[in-house]
Amino acid sequence: MSPKVVVGVVYVSALFMTILDSTVVNVTLSKMAAEFGVAPVDAHSVVIGYLLSLAVFLPASGWFGDRWGSKRVFLVALAVFVGASVLCGLAANLPQLVLFRVVQGAGGGLLTPVGLAMMLRAFPPAERARASRLLSLPTIFAPASGPVIGGLLADRLSWRWVFFINIPLGVLAFAFGAFMLTERREPEAGRFDLPGFVLTGLGLGASMYALSQGPISGWSSPDVLATGLGGLALLVLLVLVELRSAEPMLRLRLFGSRLFRSNSLVIFLATAGFLGTLYLMPLFLQNVRGASALSSGLTTFPEALGVLCSVQVVGRIYPRVGPRRLQLFGLTGVGLTISLLGTVDLGTEQWLIAAMMFGVGVFMGWVFLPTQTAAFAAVPVEQLGRSAALFNTVRQLGSAIGVALLSAVVTVFGPVPDSDSGLIAYHAGFFTAAALALLAAAAALTVRDVDAAATLRQPTGESRPAAREPR
Repeated sequence: MSPKVVVGVVYVSALFMTILDSTVVNVTLSKMAAEFGVAPVDAHSVVIGYLLSLAVFLPASGWFGDRWGSKRVFLVALAVFVGASVLCGLAANLPQLVLFRVVQGAGGGLLTPVGLAMMLRAFPPAERARASRLLSLPTIFAPASGPVIGGLLADRLSWRWVFFINIPLGVLAFAFGAFMLTERREPEAGRFDLPGFVLTGLGLGASMYALSQGPISGWSSPDVLATGLGGLALLVLLVLVELRSAEPMLRLRLFGSRLFRSNSLVIFLATAGFLGTLYLMPLFLQNVRGASALSSGLTTFPEALGVLCSVQVVGRIYPRVGPRRLQLFGLTGVGLTISLLGTVDLGTEQWLIAAMMFGVGVFMGWVFLPTQTAAFAAVPVEQLGRSAALFNTVRQLGSAIGVALLSAVVTVFGPVPDSDSGLIAYHAGFFTAAALALLAAAAALTVRDVDAAATLRQPTGESRPAAREPR
């Protein structure tokens, strides 16, 4: 079997599980709290524990894959993730569940970047746009389908099944990968950067905690202020340490590449606006319009269908057009469509909201595929592991900051369900998300098609040496 097919199967399976797990749990928190006899706000530690663990292991994944081999690290991470899923489903109390979620986050933090590096190595630059038509779908379908699947499982079975559903797919992916994947390791992986690992874990962990806890406890609460400011200080120190290190955990010098830097900024801002919208919309439908969790999930889900439609077109035209114009068109469309969501009120038909979400998805398909394809066009093969870890860390930060920022905006405007102030608050949140998308469009102006020449080709399939520098 072709190595490209093998990598595609295991990468898509693992990526879908890890991203789905980040969203499917949210709609079941109230049921977890009720079963364990704790306050609903305490159940958010289930989400925070996962995010903190993710923040610690995401940046380190590149070194582990290079040093110990991508196949070995990927399979171990997959086994840890699935095993922790079983333990989460069997948890007898909230502390146990939080502990098992931390373990699960460790597996998830290693899976995604290592899998992405394997995919980038399997497909030469000129074929990555075509491959991304399939391989990028989990990043779109999983966040959108999470509320639907979570609502169905929680209502019909139990919240425990949001973890048990990982078992069959995970076991099959592990067995397939164990027999079919080929091993690869980098001979020049270097020493383990302990100062970088500690600073990255503490800095990102504290920042993620503040961003996740801020909307719940309030941004002025002592623990949020302490962890937020402390995390920021540690991240500043991290930058100074890593730039002086001969073998850094996070190779920040990759940002010296104009193409990688520009596309990282685009994905950071685009993810903040897009996933922030996916977070805000179900809350708006439930808190202001009184919709059920399942109904709100079904209203949001057309976004994924929109991406599915557009990504098939974008994957075909990318080699001839290049990333810059596709990103500009998509991000401008995303910004305008999310702005329309800021006009929705209590009388707006639900099918119209679903149509707007479909439009958001259509335009995002013009963003994700060219951005990920172009970002790694000029990265040497031996640096793909570290660059994939850095790119995924940036994307995860964008997601966390987008959710936190939109939550803060809604909180500032003081939402009250079924009232004008509730509408105003959520409208402000959607307009903020639209502004993030338009800022991403401005960042896309710095992308140069000529830098991504390795991923561009003529209709005959022959690579072309360079694209014309955009005016």
